Amino acid sequence: MTEETNLLLIGLVVLLSVASLAAALISWRSAKPLPSALSNINARIRAWWIMIAAISIAFLFGKTGVVILFGLVSFAALREYVTLTHTHRSDHWLLLGAFLIVIPVQYYLVWVEWYGLYSIFIPVYVFLAMSVLTALWGNTSRFLERISEQQWGIMLSVYCISHVPALATLHIEGFEGRQMLLIAFLIAVVQGCDVLQFIFGKLFGKHRISPKVSPSKTWEGLIGGVASASLLGAALSWLTPFSPLQAGGLAAIACIMGFFGGLVASAIKRDRGVKDWGHMIEGHGGMMDRADSLVFAAPVFFHLIRYFWT
Repeated sequence: MTEETNLLLIGLVVLLSVASLAAALISWRSAKPLPSALSNINARIRAWWIMIAAISIAFLFGKTGVVILFGLVSFAALREYVTLTHTHRSDHWLLLGAFLIVIPVQYYLVWVEWYGLYSIFIPVYVFLAMSVLTALWGNTSRFLERISEQQWGIMLSVYCISHVPALATLHIEGFEGRQMLLIAFLIAVVQGCDVLQFIFGKLFGKHRISPKVSPSKTWEGLIGGVASASLLGAALSWLTPFSPLQAGGLAAIACIMGFFGGLVASAIKRDRGVKDWGHMIEGHGGMMDRADSLVFAAPVFFHLIRYFWT
């Protein structure tokens, strides 16, 4: 890992240590049982320790490590998604192919840096093949609904998320060998925005954005979270090839797209009548509950950098 990555990880460990100590002190002084908001914060801090440890281990192995890590994230996220969709027995072989063929091939193409193919492999070849194979099977019951759900699941869980490790393949003049820092930057600002939106929403939230989709999301939380996360992005410009102004602007775009990703994920959960995608991460539900803000942010962030800086 580079010196910048080490400094970032050390800073995160220090920040989490302070947060853990403060939460433990507040919990010790609070009445039992703990208020739900405090329990939620404690669970979030524990989950962050796990996630930082996983990302740190992946970074030790460079591009290969992050490709494997996010390949596993896609596998877990797609598994959660499939459990919420309508499937027939005839779809099982197609779904098995999504796990055993589509995910490995997409991440292999990212690993070998074949942009021309990994950028279209899923939205062109996989989507066409899925509809043809399902039609050949002959089961037309809810055909359009089943195909649409499966394709949307692969788009969210695999295609979009694969753009996070794809950041390590970008070749930016004067930034050679440091592309992993772009991944650290994206995760830091987007996940940081999630936390900041939660804080601003709890402190000042009054006007809900879409009450029927996500009652907890407010305009005050969104504006405060995006504004403060943009400042965080500008402060972290030393991790990137961007100026503070550019880093802040990219952070703002990524955070807004992250908000949209979370809103869409909430709409899917409401449609299926569930609160969380799963129960993999204590305090955060399933994998997609944690990765939903990266789903929209990662491809937009990736292509902005690719088209304007490479």
